[in-house]
Amino acid sequence: MKYIIILGDGMADEPIEQLNGRTPLEAAEKPYMDMLAAMGRNGLFSTVPQGFHPGSEIANMTVLGYDVHKEFEGRGSLEAASIGVQLQPGEMAMRCNLICIADGKIKNHSAGHISNEEAKELIEFLQEKLGDATFTFHNGISYRHLLVMKGGDKRLRCTPPHDVPGTPFADVMVQAECPEAQATADAINQLILKSQELLKDHPVNLRRIREGKDPANSIWPWSPGYKPAMGSLLQKTGLASGSVISAVDLIKGIGIYAGLESIEVEGATGLYNTNYEGKAQAAIEALRHQDFVFLHVEASDEAGHEGDVELKVQTIESLDSRIIGPIFEEVSDWDEPVAIAVLPDHPTPCALRTHTNKPVPFVIYKPGNEADAVQQFDEHSAAEGAYGTVQGDQFMHLLIP
Repeated sequence: MKYIIILGDGMADEPIEQLNGRTPLEAAEKPYMDMLAAMGRNGLFSTVPQGFHPGSEIANMTVLGYDVHKEFEGRGSLEAASIGVQLQPGEMAMRCNLICIADGKIKNHSAGHISNEEAKELIEFLQEKLGDATFTFHNGISYRHLLVMKGGDKRLRCTPPHDVPGTPFADVMVQAECPEAQATADAINQLILKSQELLKDHPVNLRRIREGKDPANSIWPWSPGYKPAMGSLLQKTGLASGSVISAVDLIKGIGIYAGLESIEVEGATGLYNTNYEGKAQAAIEALRHQDFVFLHVEASDEAGHEGDVELKVQTIESLDSRIIGPIFEEVSDWDEPVAIAVLPDHPTPCALRTHTNKPVPFVIYKPGNEADAVQQFDEHSAAEGAYGTVQGDQFMHLLIP
């Protein structure tokens, strides 16, 4: 049997008055997700272990069966693998957002979803002005970049910018968790302030302001860590080969450390306008010659961070009709059966505009296996599923015994 996980980042939500008390998953037209729920077995998955922040790095590693207590080393180090940065002993990596600050407050975590071309120009500019023997900036995608610090102490308290829109940035800058890390915290905070001075009058930002767009007028480093020592997912599961498909460096990095091939899809953006059809076709082609595919779609999470209810419903419907549907219709006729799992990694409620740690719905459909009584794919229906509530590596053991 072959296996595919289709993960809609942040799809889960809370009941919303605008949707007559339904969640986006309940309100969306998603015939394929509902069909899989009716044909498969369902449950809830607690993807964020107690004591961890409900970030995509924690949730997605848990989805893939990793013990984050032992194997998580920070988001930055995972994204380094995707960008192609080989961390050396003594180097600390951090995710480095380009963000928008207005009136001293974090307006958004994405600088208005700045384009790849504009962001590349700004990151190269910052490397020229601020890069030195200690700090190195590495270009990523849109607002998501990488900062590497030599000799940094990872014992820091950092605030993800998507968690605190509207908060004065000075209130959530980097803090040391112990005296030994104070010099690292001070150096990073000084870098943030220097970036604000340099970016405020950069031609890219002046042009964005003229066009009515949010400027990328500050960096925001967070989630520090060293090079992780993750075991191979293929060895853990006994599968021979597998791929990861995502527009997000974090997910690509997790996949690379897990021993999966990272497949690039032209036009994959991480937003609602991503190349859904291209991702579906890439997954189908990968399954033809590999045992496992982890297909990640970011769009619903970004809609949740924007608090855009209509867009979130649209992204769920697009995932259903443009990815799940074509994949299901194609693999249903194959001689070798394909097990399909669908789930979010965490909720991103539109009302909160950030992640929560509530359990998420999941369905596992294996051709020929007995179904449970669930008929729809959503938060409330999944609670009645045969799997109950799972945690840790239980989901992966259910998918791949």
